Parts: sequence; C-alpha cells; structure tokens
Amino acid sequence: MANGLPRSGRVVIVGAGHGGFQLAASLRQNGFDGEVVLVSDEPGLPYQRPPLSKDYLSGKIGLDLLLMRPEGFYEEHRIERIAGKRAVAIDRAGRRLELADGWELPYDHLVLATGARNRVPALPGIDLDGVCFLRNLAETDELRERLAAAQSIVVIGAGFIGLEFAAVARALGKPVHIVELAERVMGRVVCVETSAYFAAVHRATGVEFTFGSVADRIVAEGRKVAGVALPDRKVLPADLVVVSIGVVPNAELAEAAGLAVGNGVVVDQNLATADPAISAIGDCASFPSVHSRANPVRLEAVQNATDHARCVADRLTGKPRPYTALPWFWSEQGEQRLQIAGLTAGHDRVAVRGTIDSGEFSVFCYAGGELIGIESINRPADHAFARRLLAAGRQVGPAEAADPGFDLRAAATARPN
Repeated sequence: MANGLPRSGRVVIVGAGHGGFQLAASLRQNGFDGEVVLVSDEPGLPYQRPPLSKDYLSGKIGLDLLLMRPEGFYEEHRIERIAGKRAVAIDRAGRRLELADGWELPYDHLVLATGARNRVPALPGIDLDGVCFLRNLAETDELRERLAAAQSIVVIGAGFIGLEFAAVARALGKPVHIVELAERVMGRVVCVETSAYFAAVHRATGVEFTFGSVADRIVAEGRKVAGVALPDRKVLPADLVVVSIGVVPNAELAEAAGLAVGNGVVVDQNLATADPAISAIGDCASFPSVHSRANPVRLEAVQNATDHARCVADRLTGKPRPYTALPWFWSEQGEQRLQIAGLTAGHDRVAVRGTIDSGEFSVFCYAGGELIGIESINRPADHAFARRLLAAGRQVGPAEAADPGFDLRAAATARPN
C-alpha cells in the first residue's frame, strides 16, 4: 500500500484503552488484512473509562455495559489480544516489542497507546489503607466497595474526576470535603464563570471546599486513614481519601528506546515519532494541534484518543493526512453537564450566552479577539453548534454570542463563501 503498510504487515498496539481499541477496529474497517495485536497490562476485555467515575461507580451500570465490545468482536475481526502483560522494552533495530515475561513480539509498525497514570503526591501517609485513586477498573471496583461503607470523605483535587466522584458520593449521602491547591474548581481547564457556577452547585449539595491549600499529610489510625492534615494544622476527618491531582503520561517505554519525550511521546502532525515504524496516540502523545495557541499539546480526552487512532489507521492503510480534529471534552457532575469545544486556556475575554442563574448557558472564550473555545453548561445544542463552528474556523463576535436573538445554528451551518 502506498504510504502505508503491506496488506500482510503486522501492527502491534501497546495499550487497550480508547485509542488502542479504536485503532485496531479502524484498521479492520479500512480493509487492513494483516495481523493486529492489542497488548494491555490490564486483564480482561477493553472497557470505556468515562463511566468509571459516574454510572459505573454509582452502580447504575455493570461491567457488561462498560465493555467496548464483547469477546466475539475480537475473534470476528481477527484482533489478537494479549491481556495482563506489560511491555518493557522496544528493540527498534530488530522491530521487536519485549514483554515482562520475556515474550517478544515482532512488528512492522508499533503504536504506543500507553495512556497515562495517576499522579501520586509525595505525601506522608499516601500508602495508608483507605487512600484511593480513580482511573482504571480495578481502582474503581475498590473505591465502589469503600464508598458504600465510608462515613467521611476527603477528595484531594477539584478537577473533573474529583468533582464527578464528589457528586456520586453526595448522592449517596456521604459527607465530602474537597482540598484544592488552586483558588477555584477545574481551574486549569475552564473559565472563571464556569468554575464559579460548578462550585456553587456542589456547595448547594453539601460539598465543602478548602481552596488555595495542599494536604500536608494523611493522618493514620494504625494502618488506616483517619484524616487529612492541612498546613495550618487543621485536620479534616476522613475514613476515605480520594486523590485526583492529574496524571503523568506513560512515556518511559519510548524514552528508554531513544525516542523524543517531552510531557509525553513527541510526534509530528501525522502522529509519527522520529522512527518511521513507531507512532503514538492518545493521552501519552505530545503533538502539534492546529487548534492550540501553544504547541505541542497533550490532551486527556476520549475524543482525542479515538480521533488520533483513526488518523493513524488512515496513514497505515495508505491514506495519510495531518491530524486536525477539533478537541472537545465533557464532564457529568450529578445533574450538571459540562461540554467544551476547543481549547479555552489562555482566553482574555468571555461572552455569556443565556443566563448563569438559569443553569443553562454557554461561555464563549476569546483570545486576542479570536474565538478559541466554547464552554456549554446544560445546553447540548449550543455544544453541537460550537463544534461545527470551531471546526470550520468560523468566528462569532462577543456581541453576537451574548445576543439571545442571534441565530447560532445558522452561523454554525452556513455554507462557506
């Protein structure tokens, strides 16, 4: 195949999250007839991650609805799964991937979809019984059991996951106190207006906050958690502590193989590393985005991982194209739905469409007069139009955005001149 692999080639994918799974599926959808091998250090079938902190944690859905596809899908599409085995080294010269048990997998093309892992703070007491994280299935299963028995909970970190967990815990009637280093919730990813709204909503459900502070240590009672001590010596009682302070990209495998690494595995606009036989996608990849004012970027989003996968699958099957997909994100916190189109970090002006008091509004974010992203709260139609608008590179001025009579749908769907 021109610009791709021979039809009999072998693609080895390290990581069976959203990106790894989508790549395997897209290769088959594109007609690739060679071998596809999906390697994962987790046991079991590939599963969706967003429901972990929401419907799966709350018990609304079980494992059957969490799975990407049933086992028969992989057999039908000739996708070989190697589960519960960790990749430890890449032999670039020999084009072989080495697993922890000594098994070696030859490849024609290797795709790193290794994702990211929880950032673990160097905090006294971090290893105590009752300190939990929430990123993979095993962690969520443990947390779900502990949540049922918890009497007082402290969450360290007020990002998406910390707030989603807090909403589930409060719905179960559990006391929750969130400690956040920044002065507001979701401070790295949303504007002040959106942040203030969500903080108020969580407070109204009974969540307590301590902003501008870090945990000093986790207090023990024997080997179990008893509380979280703050720098001012105040101790927040807790028999369950959930740590959610971000992630670290799993780039060590690439770095040890001599590939460039910088906040992730460095790739070009086609998601290829400097080694033509190796690509990287998803949460572990640092890439140039046409939608970012500062490059390269590393994005933690299902959309990014799956769109990365489709882009690489196209390249490997002879249809190369640069990656240009618009980033978008979402978070469900109790009854509240936040949807973001574009990258709003670094904005210097906003315009609010709708009213914040109504609980249904969108915030248009501008930088240097340019519309760079739109944050929609409980307005899914706005989000759908925002994605079309931004993907097409169309501009809507602040006055138009704030005007309730302005036809956003027409602006988003207008034919280019």
